[in-house]
Amino acid sequence: MEIADLSPQRHDLFACCLEDWSEDAKEGAPRRAAWVARRLAEGLRAKLAIDDDGAVAGMIQYLPVERTWVVGEGLYFVPCTWVHGHRQGRGDRRGRGMGSALLEAAEADARALGATGLAASGLWLPFWMRASWYRKHGYRRVDRQGMAALVWKPFAPGARPPRWSRAPLRLPEPLPGRVPVVAFATGWCMAVNMGIERALRAAAEFGDAVDVRVFDTSDPAVAAEWGRRGDALYVDGREVNLGPPPSYAKVHGILAKRVARRVRR
Repeated sequence: MEIADLSPQRHDLFACCLEDWSEDAKEGAPRRAAWVARRLAEGLRAKLAIDDDGAVAGMIQYLPVERTWVVGEGLYFVPCTWVHGHRQGRGDRRGRGMGSALLEAAEADARALGATGLAASGLWLPFWMRASWYRKHGYRRVDRQGMAALVWKPFAPGARPPRWSRAPLRLPEPLPGRVPVVAFATGWCMAVNMGIERALRAAAEFGDAVDVRVFDTSDPAVAAEWGRRGDALYVDGREVNLGPPPSYAKVHGILAKRVARRVRR
């Protein structure tokens, strides 16, 4: 196994989270590619794990916490560490130490860049991107928001722990007679992007019966204005779970019900 820096030749592969074999990934990759292009200019770093057969089978991404939806200073933040686990494409490459090697490389790089610590996001439930995996590597939980846990490892005395934003959420006023569809999108997560893109496609089917607003919350000013750091989808004021990404049929069904209710009023 080799741990390598992200090269321009692999930007497209990185943007689709190593799932270049997947038709579904094509829905979420363009928005993620735009996020990658912007954030590379703002300090985004990435490492890739290359297996003995030459396949890129794992990745980690990290960037200055000030450019993320996490409140902190002087730290780097890891949105996710990912090792290919699908049967398709590269096959399941988990259980070979790739994740640990990637995290170790990211820590060393962040230290060299002068970071006072490394923070990461994980789920406290025992499935995808588990916070417990980070804790096994010396990370400590410092905050929790729903299913998401925020963990960190300080590198220097005086390092200050990060936290989730507690800013109150605001939603835009809906247009009279229309079902509001509001997407807060950073673009960093391909799977979340898939759900948002499906919602936008479904909303287009209802024309003027819906009012669609999309806010780029990768912009700190936009995130502060609406009190939403990160990604979310709201239909008629109710949040739609984006993990795992809902199917097009599911989002279309939710919209159809809400539109029908508005028509009956």
